[in-house]
Amino acid sequence: MSEWLVLTLAMAAACAVVLTIVVINNRRITEDDDPSETPDVIEYMTMMIGVIYAIVLGLAIAGVWEARGAAQETVRQEAQAMHEISARVEVYPQAVRDRVRADVDAYVAYVVDEEWAYMSEEGSLSEEGTALLERVRRSVTDYRPADDFEGQAYQPLVDQVAVADDARGARGQNAGATMPGVVWFGLILGGLVTVGLIFTLQIRRTGRELLLAGLFSVLIAFLLFLIWDFDAPFGRGVSATVAPFTDLFPQVTR
Repeated sequence: MSEWLVLTLAMAAACAVVLTIVVINNRRITEDDDPSETPDVIEYMTMMIGVIYAIVLGLAIAGVWEARGAAQETVRQEAQAMHEISARVEVYPQAVRDRVRADVDAYVAYVVDEEWAYMSEEGSLSEEGTALLERVRRSVTDYRPADDFEGQAYQPLVDQVAVADDARGARGQNAGATMPGVVWFGLILGGLVTVGLIFTLQIRRTGRELLLAGLFSVLIAFLLFLIWDFDAPFGRGVSATVAPFTDLFPQVTR
């Protein structure tokens, strides 16, 4: 059973239960009942729906902002790992050192100049970037240390390659949108209901009331746009940046 079917059945069941209780309760009302003695429930329902929707919006914004922060952290870890590889290979012979650093620089340059745009458009990592990282791995792991001093540097270098690979994988998982469709359905439907309830409060055409209604609708639209903008950590306006790479490899990414 799909989640959309479960959602539809749950919403229909909740609505049916409430309407059934209301109908049964109305049939039990006697003729001498005075509805003016009962508090008007419209304003209370409007207030509660607004509060609940505000909580949902706050949680959604916090969730996408946290996802963006985590995506930026994976970029920092990946850049730092590549920088450590380039620095720690200093103990190797010049030929090996130059080859490893050339492979690292090629990978960093490709990530900054090409793969970042590819992630934004395709929502995934490129095969070329994966191949370049594998070249870095081979350059590090294929070398056999000639003495104990080089041997002590070998395992940390291999570990840094693993860190970079793990961070790259996390970057790929965050390349696309992170918000599930069912959440967007609830956000949009909740926004429509919340704005629609304005019309149950007998708003007149005075300038003040029209201004407040317009500002309220604009605020809901802005918050939904903010969530949409944060939803793709690498693909939209307020997104994770390549700053960690450009800061650590200025000679490659300038």
